[in-house]
Amino acid sequence: MTMDRFQAMTAFIRVVENGSFSGAARQLGVGQPAISKTVAQLEERLQVRLLLRSTHGLTPTEAGLRFYERARLAIREADEAELAARGEGTSLSGRLRISAATTFARLMIMPRLPEFLNRHPALDIDVILDDRVIDLVSEGIDVALRMGTLTDSTAVARRIASGGRSVVATPAYLARAGVPRTPADLAGHDAVVYSQLSNSWAFRQGGTEASVVVHGRLRVSAAEGIRAAVLADLGLAVASDWMFGPELADGAVRRVLEDWVLPPIDLWAVFPTGRLASAKARAFADFVEAILNGDGVPVPDSPFDGCHSNGA
Repeated sequence: MTMDRFQAMTAFIRVVENGSFSGAARQLGVGQPAISKTVAQLEERLQVRLLLRSTHGLTPTEAGLRFYERARLAIREADEAELAARGEGTSLSGRLRISAATTFARLMIMPRLPEFLNRHPALDIDVILDDRVIDLVSEGIDVALRMGTLTDSTAVARRIASGGRSVVATPAYLARAGVPRTPADLAGHDAVVYSQLSNSWAFRQGGTEASVVVHGRLRVSAAEGIRAAVLADLGLAVASDWMFGPELADGAVRRVLEDWVLPPIDLWAVFPTGRLASAKARAFADFVEAILNGDGVPVPDSPFDGCHSNGA
């Protein structure tokens, strides 16, 4: 009975994803009548209509969509259980859906992603790039990379890296506006402000703490804009060293207030609440952790990359 149930779930999933019985039948290597009969039996057992049939094809009902999402998770977790039992967790296959902020992924993940794909040739990856915090369950995300303090205590998360931050600006801006010597000097400078976070920056020097409210004519909602604004000589910004690594190396961007320390920033791997993290998700989190820690690469800065998580 259990095997029949999983076979019915698999058939229904393929029908929804293909939009037809024939497409599902081709994928599963069976005849179309067998798929149609399986779905009909499934509807009869559940006592609910799962599909709307018309001349234009098949469309899942509201109940069908709910069943599809749950069935897909059930099949995925059953596959993970079998892999774990056979000791094949290192041989990953199927599809992995990752969520990450755009700039962080562009600079840190995408250049190294070929290594992960080469290790797992049977694995396909969807990368969802968005600076906003998205709902992991409704978006079907296996693992999200988020920066800052997690605001949802129910989030299933693992801290995988931590790094420092600096105040940066171009030499052209500093030549025009002057070089700040203390945090208080920042009040007289143009700051590129991340619109979703506080514009109060906190510093520490030994046992001394200082906070300053910065102001600027430009407020930006995403990391790409912060980086572009700094490089356009529009002002100062708080940034991680990785974000301007090449420019810091060649002098196109400079650090200021190097005697003062900003609070560190944490990077978290966040997994959907309510189910176990898959082997694929755990392996990817381990891979990112190795990139950021094993290779000594700094961690992204919270004002730029969707720093706060509210869980799944």
